[in-house]
Amino acid sequence: MFIHSIDEDVSLRMFNENDAEEFYHLTIHSKEYLREWLGWLDHINCIEDTIQSIRSRLKAFAANGGFPTSFAIIYHGEMAGTISFNTIDKQNKVGKIGYWLGEEFQGNGIMVRAFPSIIKYGFKDLELNKIEVHVATENNKSRVLPELFGFEEEGRLRQAEWQNGCMTIM
Repeated sequence: MFIHSIDEDVSLRMFNENDAEEFYHLTIHSKEYLREWLGWLDHINCIEDTIQSIRSRLKAFAANGGFPTSFAIIYHGEMAGTISFNTIDKQNKVGKIGYWLGEEFQGNGIMVRAFPSIIKYGFKDLELNKIEVHVATENNKSRVLPELFGFEEEGRLRQAEWQNGCMTIM
């Protein structure tokens, strides 16, 4: 199993089906907090939904030649969130990153430690040429992260994602 230790507090590791219960509870406990930005949360209603999510992540691992694209973020031994290459365009060598932390794990610098690791992994191991982060314009907490690591805004996508009954600008 892929495990990448970032420091004594934070690590990234591949998901497995044994994570279903912990990942489900993390998602459900943070559902109201995260729902403003993550429209897919409304589709997580039972543990079986989480199992299917993990299985699709494992299929992506196999389809990507044995390179994981989705990681559980582990903080002090607990699952704190996830960071993933949600899409990879192999022909053009472009990956799009998504990430979130459970509400109770916010404010500990976890994502600031996880983000550069996945960027390095994307360029070095996945041999990407470009990495994108799509964030809603009003999601200031998530927008800070790519800016902190030198990402530049290249444009705004209008009506790109349906969230909570309306379209967002990214």
